[in-house]
Amino acid sequence: MATILLSDIQIRNTLLPGDLGYIAYLHGDLYSKECGYGLLFETYVLDGLKDFAREYDDSRDKIWICEHKGKIIGCLVAQHRGDQVQLRYFIFLPEYRGIGLGKYLMQEFVQFMQEKGFSHAYLWTTNEQHAAIALYSRFGFLLNEEKPSNSFGKPIVERRYDLTKSL
Repeated sequence: MATILLSDIQIRNTLLPGDLGYIAYLHGDLYSKECGYGLLFETYVLDGLKDFAREYDDSRDKIWICEHKGKIIGCLVAQHRGDQVQLRYFIFLPEYRGIGLGKYLMQEFVQFMQEKGFSHAYLWTTNEQHAAIALYSRFGFLLNEEKPSNSFGKPIVERRYDLTKSL
């Protein structure tokens, strides 16, 4: 594959029919291949996406759908949770990692958080997501909670990271 540049990626902030299903597919497929997660993980993702769709408020939530040549290659969701915002569904196809897209979207997320007046954000991930955890840490997210889990078809440790920003 030719070298892909960040400038080659189009990002849209509107949800279209099929987007949520494709986000669930990406999670199920990639995490099965890369981490050995099972159908329970995909069920977890589908449940969360259902809640996001039902509670979506374009004045308090945002989605970044990343596309290359008309194909969805990744995304990030900012979902309001009362006076906080949750970072969710941050994923890219492997060939689009390492080009600065993750850093760019994290900057967008923090900017959105501040523009909307959220002083607190959080996310859940697992102990296996080393690259993502390094990126979250660079943006100031701090580990706040750990809990063992069998929710994804194998034993893992779920981790909660929190970010507090002055407004």
